[in-house]
Parts: sequence; structure tokens; C-alpha cells
Amino acid sequence: MKVQMLYSFLKTDIELIEQELANAVASNAALIQQASESLLKAGGKRIRPVFVLLGAKFGDYEIERVKNVAVALELIHMASLVHDDVIDDAELRRGKPTVKAKWDNRIAMYTGDYILATALEYITKVEDLSAHQILADTLVEVCVGEIEQIKDKYRFNQNLRCYLRRIKRKTALLIAASCQLGAIAAGADEKTHRQLYRFGYNVGMSYQIIDDILDFTGTEKQLGKPAGEDLRQGNVTLPVLFAREDPKIRKMLETVHEHMPKAELEGVVRLVKQSGAIEQSYAISNCYLGKALGTLEQLPDTRFKKMLADLARYMGKRKF
Repeated sequence: MKVQMLYSFLKTDIELIEQELANAVASNAALIQQASESLLKAGGKRIRPVFVLLGAKFGDYEIERVKNVAVALELIHMASLVHDDVIDDAELRRGKPTVKAKWDNRIAMYTGDYILATALEYITKVEDLSAHQILADTLVEVCVGEIEQIKDKYRFNQNLRCYLRRIKRKTALLIAASCQLGAIAAGADEKTHRQLYRFGYNVGMSYQIIDDILDFTGTEKQLGKPAGEDLRQGNVTLPVLFAREDPKIRKMLETVHEHMPKAELEGVVRLVKQSGAIEQSYAISNCYLGKALGTLEQLPDTRFKKMLADLARYMGKRKF
């Protein structure tokens, strides 16, 4: 099943979640509502809610119960984007002005906090206490990952383990939790929801590596932000770690800074692309993707397992 067909199959439930997201960000405070709605209207693939829905298909699927988990996970993701844009001083997100660009950093930070608090309200509707513990642990790790990313900015001598640990916290754990919490909300057995967690973790690692590759290979139109923007912000990604093995490129990387002229940044990006680092990064991403698909083999043989495999392949092979 192609990804478009998968989304079509889940269309009714996704639309319900979309409406619930709109309800969730509604506020009596007009400014908070405007800021939250601007982020919601910027769109997104709703990857995390889709993983929640598919994870729930391995249990007693009931959308009215499962939607609370899906909404909570997407709200947490949205809140992290608002905060990230403040940290990175980003003007664009998905090709549209960020909350901090349209208002200011203070409004953006409190908007992110408001969205996060709303997410916690939704997860309290899930009766299984283990779901609350999993989400709380995930949030702690996400916050640690964000702090680590700030600490590691422009530190081009960091090792591969540091990078992998950071993207685990930044991206993989929330996708893993989406798969697992969907299953838990639907009453799936422990073996199943733990396997779904492992699947989501490996998909999340592959997904983030692809995202880091696209910062070098994508266009501004595709990315919704200037190419090389992660590098400009000092985020040391997998292509950078591979490219720095070349002494000439390592020396160029050490000159990167936030206000680097566009032409100079484009020169560094070009060198990274020519170094073979992109191909090496794809190989690591494919390794995680292979692990994810292997994990699925241990799940019940249903049409939903194939849907998860198709979604994982799409995420691991996407071009933007």
C-alpha cells in the first residue's frame, strides 16, 4: 500500500484528530489562540498521530479513546517546534513565518508552554498509568536532548555516539512512544507494544538522519527553509561528521557561524555533498530502517503490519 493510500484509509480518523487539534489550541486568550492556530495551519505530515493509529490497530481499536493519545503526541511535537524556532532564531517553518517571527520570543515561548500543557491534559484521559509514565519519561529525555543540542552547537569535534544519542532524544523516542502508546491505549499486550516501541525507535533514527541529509540536498522550496540552515545554526549532523574526515572540509567547517554570508555557506554545503558524506549517511539511515522492518517480523501478520512497513520505507526514502 502506497503512503497516499494509507492516509486515505485512515482519512476519517485523521480528520477527527485534526479537528480535535483545533479544539485543543482554542483559548480564551486571543493572542495565544492566534499564535497556536498559525502553527497548526502551517500543516505537517501528522506522522506521530498516524503511528498512534496504526499502533492501536494491534489492540481493541476505538478512535474516541485512541485520539487522545494521537492529539497529545502531536501537540508535544508542535510545542517542541515553537521552542526550537526560538532557540534557532528561525524565521520560517514549512515555508511560513514562525510564531517567534510573527510575534516575538516571549509570545512563542508561552505559546509552546500552553500547547505542551494542553497535551498533558489529553494524556490524562488515558486510564492506563503506564502510558503516563512512558510519556513523562519521554518528555524528560526530549528536554535533555534539546539541552544537549544547544551545548553541542558548533562543536565539530564531537563523536558519532554523541550525535546518535542526541537524535534518539530529539526525534526517535517520541516516534517510538507514538507507536507504543497507541497500542497501550487500545489494550494491546505488553510484548506487542514493546515491539512497536522498538520499531518506532529505529524508524525515528532513520527519519532524523534523512532530515539531516536533506539540509544539504534539499531546496528551500522543498524544505520550507534555506538549505544549509541547520549547519548555519551550528547543528552538527551525520553528513558533517563524515565530511570532517577530510582536513580541507574540517578547516572550512570551523569557519561556520550564524551570520556566515550565503555564498560562503553554499560553498561549505557543496564540499560536504562532494565528499561522499551523503552516501555514507544514507547507509546508516538504511541500517536503522532495516532494523525497524526486521522488528515488524515479530508482530502479528496483519494488513496493519504492512502499513507500518510502507510508512517506514517512505520515511526512510523521502526526498523532502
